[in-house]
Amino acid sequence: MSNTAHKTAPAPASFETALAELETIVATMEGGQLPLAESLAAYKRGAELLQYCQAALKDAQQQVQILERGVLKSFEPDAAEAPGSAEIDEP
Repeated sequence: MSNTAHKTAPAPASFETALAELETIVATMEGGQLPLAESLAAYKRGAELLQYCQAALKDAQQQVQILERGVLKSFEPDAAEAPGSAEIDEP
């Protein structure tokens, strides 16, 4: 094994980048053409990317929950939007 196999790959630039790289790794590994050492390295990188993606999704989920609590849950329609309000606006 070379020393480059032990170096940590750089963190992905974004969730989309990580997902695309992970999909490429899966497709390559499913092809079954990688030597054992490369398969292990690809598996390790895939596990790192999976962890990154899961963390990014968890962060996004928390942000949505915060938005729901702060914006969506406190929303109440105006009386003008209530059913039958169109009759009030007519001359």
